Amino acid sequence: MSQVAISGNASGTGTLTIAAPNTNSNFTLTLPTNTGTLISTKSAGTVLQVVQTVKTDTFTTSSTSFVDVTGFSASITPTSATNKILVIASCYASPSLANYAILGKLVRGSTDIAIGDARGSSTRVTFSTSASSTNWSSFFGVTFLDSPATTSSTTYKVQVAAESGSTLLIGGSYTSGASYNGSSPIILTLMEIVA
Repeated sequence: MSQVAISGNASGTGTLTIAAPNTNSNFTLTLPTNTGTLISTKSAGTVLQVVQTVKTDTFTTSSTSFVDVTGFSASITPTSATNKILVIASCYASPSLANYAILGKLVRGSTDIAIGDARGSSTRVTFSTSASSTNWSSFFGVTFLDSPATTSSTTYKVQVAAESGSTLLIGGSYTSGASYNGSSPIILTLMEIVA
């Protein structure tokens, strides 16, 4: 049978007290099988939990209004309202016509986040580009540290919109003639970070 030994510090004069919480339930504290130091409080920058969604099929839309990319979402429940959520989203996107726009937004619930300031009639987005006739696909990698200020389940997602007359392919690329040419995963990762 393994044993637990508590050793005093020869240089210290204080008393270390291990106190039980006020509970009627039974709990077990399992010690790690390696040497280390217990952290009394979670320091700023500590990752508390990680949630990831990986979508391997493609998504298409011809909508000129922003629509959810099916499967490009993930939910996380923060343990503290002061903690932050690191959002990392990546995908390939391609318009069916060369030099047509690809517009995308990062959304928390129904709130747009990580978008540009209002500038005249410009559309406020997280990312936008177009693909040329020699490169029919663009890669998007978005990293944003969000402050949801809640301990309720929170859903993050990506929305996209196509330029009129074009069809967007998310998670793959078109070649000339709007035929498929390759497929790649769509990945959304959420990390709760101690503030």
